[in-house]
Amino acid sequence: MNAQPGKKLVVATGLARHFDVSKPLLNRLIEGVPRQVLRAVDGVDFEINKGETLSFVGESGCGKSTVARLVVGLYRPTRGSMQFDGVDMSNLGSRAESERIRKRFQMIFQDPYASLNPRWRVGKIIAEPIVVHGLMSDPAQIRARVDELLRQVGLSPADQEKFPHEFSGGQRQRISIARALSSNPEFLVCDEPTSALDVSVQAQILNLMKDLQRQLGLTYLFISHNLAVVYYISDRVGVMYLGKLVEVADVQTLFTRPQHPYTRMLLDAIPDLDMSGRPRTPVAGEVPNPIDPPSGCTFHPRCPLANERCRTQAPAPRRAPTGALVACHAVEEGRLPELVREYAPPALPR
Repeated sequence: MNAQPGKKLVVATGLARHFDVSKPLLNRLIEGVPRQVLRAVDGVDFEINKGETLSFVGESGCGKSTVARLVVGLYRPTRGSMQFDGVDMSNLGSRAESERIRKRFQMIFQDPYASLNPRWRVGKIIAEPIVVHGLMSDPAQIRARVDELLRQVGLSPADQEKFPHEFSGGQRQRISIARALSSNPEFLVCDEPTSALDVSVQAQILNLMKDLQRQLGLTYLFISHNLAVVYYISDRVGVMYLGKLVEVADVQTLFTRPQHPYTRMLLDAIPDLDMSGRPRTPVAGEVPNPIDPPSGCTFHPRCPLANERCRTQAPAPRRAPTGALVACHAVEEGRLPELVREYAPPALPR
């Protein structure tokens, strides 16, 4: 990886996004029920240095994809701020300034079958950001640039003339990556880019992304629920639970010496193929309703270490002895059991 310590490209402060999921006004008046607000993301702080990969992991519904959409501007934050290279994305001035900043980052979506226009040829799909941002106007130059991008992602220039339905899922995701790279971005937000692919193809796409990162100096925000994928691609990892970050650490520390009880439960769900005999705590219960989250620490109904303080007071992120930022009263008070042995990081299927 080519991370540059101290050169922060993305800084999120108190980032939150709430959705009004209330019934229509007339229904609320007749039934006497209040408005309901879903707190998809409820105040997260994180930084991403130039050249590194920060990944967010957690169960479905924890707010990972909402964070991704907040970062690229598909959602406006309910509160908080998101800065890109020192520029506050919520206070962009002119349209020219907005376009200048926004062409520096792109997004790769989860479903390669839904993210490509089925009526357009591949050449037009990849060229769209080039045309929209006014990077080139000469058709011959644009075609040459698309040829270059297709080779860069392991496809043939002849594929320009084909339609998306003529490609496999892995090839379509390569086309999506080529489209994302066509505006020469510095930062890519990858929302579960391998989850819709066959296991045998996942490693190929991840290797391609790591190669492109080294060649082009890219910075990634990577969203996934697959722990093996996260371990393989990341420099640092943030664990999300019910719209909040509960632990952030470098990848090696988080996967071998996790601190938060939720992180440990996630890692305990990985099959112990080495039969190490390490004690395991299975993930118990279900994610609470984000419309009516538990008081205090939102993880306390599922946590084996919860006490009265956990039920009434929300924990603030604090630095643990391992260097991780952890939001947990048990870690702060020293009530977390010591690891009998370190966890074995998950292996990516080949």
